[in-house]
Amino acid sequence: MRRTRAGLVAATSTALASVVLALGAAVTAQAAPLFSADFENGSTSGWSKSGGSWSVVSDGSQVLQQSDTASSRARLLNGNSGWSDYAVQARVKPLSFNGSNRVVALAARASGSTTMYRLALINANRVELQAMNGSSITVIGSASLSVSTGTWYTLRIEASGSTLRGFVNGTEVASGTNAMTSSGRIALFTEYASARFDDVVVNSPTTAPPTSAPPTTAPPTTPPPSGALYVAPNGSDSAAGSESNPTTLTSAITRVAAGGAIYMRGGTYHYSQTITIAQGNNGSSSARKKLFAYPGETPILNFSAQSEDPANRGIVVGGNYWHVHGLVVERAGDNGILLAGNNNIIERVITRFNRDSGLQLSRLAAGAPRDQWPSHNLILSTESHDNVDSDGEDADGFAPKLTVGPGNVFRYTVAHNNIDDGYDLFTKTDTGPIGAVTIEDSLAYENGTLSNGGQAGNGDRNGYKLGGEDIGVNHVIRRNIAHDNGKHGFTYNRNNGSMQISNNLGTNNEERNFNFDAGSSVFRNNTSCNSGSTDRIVGDADGSNQFWDGANGTRCANYTGSLGWSFAPDGRLVVTLGGRVVTL
Repeated sequence: MRRTRAGLVAATSTALASVVLALGAAVTAQAAPLFSADFENGSTSGWSKSGGSWSVVSDGSQVLQQSDTASSRARLLNGNSGWSDYAVQARVKPLSFNGSNRVVALAARASGSTTMYRLALINANRVELQAMNGSSITVIGSASLSVSTGTWYTLRIEASGSTLRGFVNGTEVASGTNAMTSSGRIALFTEYASARFDDVVVNSPTTAPPTSAPPTTAPPTTPPPSGALYVAPNGSDSAAGSESNPTTLTSAITRVAAGGAIYMRGGTYHYSQTITIAQGNNGSSSARKKLFAYPGETPILNFSAQSEDPANRGIVVGGNYWHVHGLVVERAGDNGILLAGNNNIIERVITRFNRDSGLQLSRLAAGAPRDQWPSHNLILSTESHDNVDSDGEDADGFAPKLTVGPGNVFRYTVAHNNIDDGYDLFTKTDTGPIGAVTIEDSLAYENGTLSNGGQAGNGDRNGYKLGGEDIGVNHVIRRNIAHDNGKHGFTYNRNNGSMQISNNLGTNNEERNFNFDAGSSVFRNNTSCNSGSTDRIVGDADGSNQFWDGANGTRCANYTGSLGWSFAPDGRLVVTLGGRVVTL
């Protein structure tokens, strides 16, 4: 076998923060972001509007849209007017252009609504780095670029002193000097065009990457709010639930009010029965129910007393508008967590050593209609590893499969060393298509092999398995990494739909990094290195991709060495290869 296991370092980071995603650029580490916006809260609060019609819409996840193509200059500004040397990056998708030489742009150092530096996509198949001063436009640098509607581009401007640099999809397209303005805010910009924007990040100047993994630190120590319920391993059902007289988790779940919080003290909780948040036990969009680890402590929910059985889950979340944060769920007889409700957030959770998939999204009861399939859940900065069932073919890291509604998002998640797949989006004829799932900024590695080296012949061993039984579902798979998995990195698995596969990296996977034999999926800005065999691509794939056909392309020089990863303080996933931060 060709496969060799790469070394791994994983730690929670205080020194590293957001990964700015720019595939093919020099690999650098960055300080904590000055500003970020992903619009998942549905709001444009804090942004200053000047022209246009701006709103938050759904595009796999929540994104910002400017829809007025009659607006000559539509701008949305944010940030600090005193910002001087910084880098701003955003994903940008032109939707339509009203005429020729129209513009969709990202801007830096906006000292007014018409004074700024812009990196402009122009529908004459070019990109320009511009100094805009009122009606005067000075072109600092430009390049030819295929500008297509419906395609996401990652734009980035770096400003340092009088030096300006512009990047598209990680490739520098223009640079030069200009002293028009030395500081200012950021802006999203269109001229007689409609467009969508997402994942806006502003960073201070880059620094060299660390030479070793950053230290592990405890979670924040912000005191819990007054009125919270407290749970401890020695709590009792009838206790008041105060810090000095803690209750049990099963009791607290039935007592917490909408907008209230349950705090679990650190230690190991031994359970033999499933912990259930029942259907109807709901918060609301403005008053979530919270189940949090006590600040600075780690509660471990251990279900090893359960036998292996499909009925023996660890936690079942059937309610809506819950936020679960900071728990470890391990050794359940089936799923560690079954997420069956809607509009929930699972954050900074670890599911491990369970006897089916660590975290699965599926309907709560057999025969439940589609309108009761779990929808609009967010799994954030969460890890799932070493889940294994006795037959070695069912236990995935994350499994949004079979009976899943629309709008579910996995962001900054890590699935590794599970016996089957890292991410399993399987569908079958009996239940039909599931809702489209978004997986972004996530990592799958060494699936098919447990951390102790154990393997099973029945496991599929893919990083991202995206379908089943010739059922088309238009998933969104972007800015993810598949490394050293036992079969494919990314595979359609008979999903013949039109998926959006963009800005992903596949490295060192056993059979293929990318395996897509049918469908009409759209491939943009993907990179494949050291594949076990030639990638297979059926669909809309242009020259922005670098697939593997027997030899590495030029981008692969940035993606060598041992894998490391960490969660930054703000929850973003930081991945390194050979000590270099991977940017996509």
